Amino acid sequence: MIGFIRGILAEKGNGYIIVDVGGVGYEIFVPANSGAYMSSEGQEVMIHTMMIVREDDMSLYGFTRKGEKDAFKKLITVSGVGAKAAISILSAFTLEQLQQAIVFEDAKALTKANGIGKKTAERIVLELKDKFSAEGQDGAPAVTEDLMTNGSGEASGRAEAINALIALGYSRGEATSALASVKENDLTAEEYIRQALKKLF
Repeated sequence: MIGFIRGILAEKGNGYIIVDVGGVGYEIFVPANSGAYMSSEGQEVMIHTMMIVREDDMSLYGFTRKGEKDAFKKLITVSGVGAKAAISILSAFTLEQLQQAIVFEDAKALTKANGIGKKTAERIVLELKDKFSAEGQDGAPAVTEDLMTNGSGEASGRAEAINALIALGYSRGEATSALASVKENDLTAEEYIRQALKKLF
């Protein structure tokens, strides 16, 4: 298997890039928001890759961060989620936003990705919640500032609440676990904080 590819970004297409490695062009499907896809042609890139082999196809999928590759591998274990659907999800969300949506069971947010319906989103949450631990994946903190501006009021409120709890002296793991147990949706940050504090006492 090809673990990673380092070379010159030779071409960008709709959902893929071609990387020139010693005169050989590797076509790699990548998320639309990946650092490699946003790079300029002629720049050197390093892509963590995964090869998917089917009876009628053999394709490379690539990721700028190892955490994205790990998330991709988890996503394609879910029934009904193929490689293209997983790439669509990773194109719609940063790794941190994806983790937040799954840990907090926000299936509705996942339907914003092209081709992901309600039932598929619910399966992703059900099957992957435990795998996307509250402590974060490789290279991905459980909550970062960009979650506060991702356009989802619920995600933003929870993110603000986590940061507030950390400021009060709780660890990130304690804050995230307490908020994960709050099942109410569409609360304000203050309401999330009050609910989480009940779990922490």
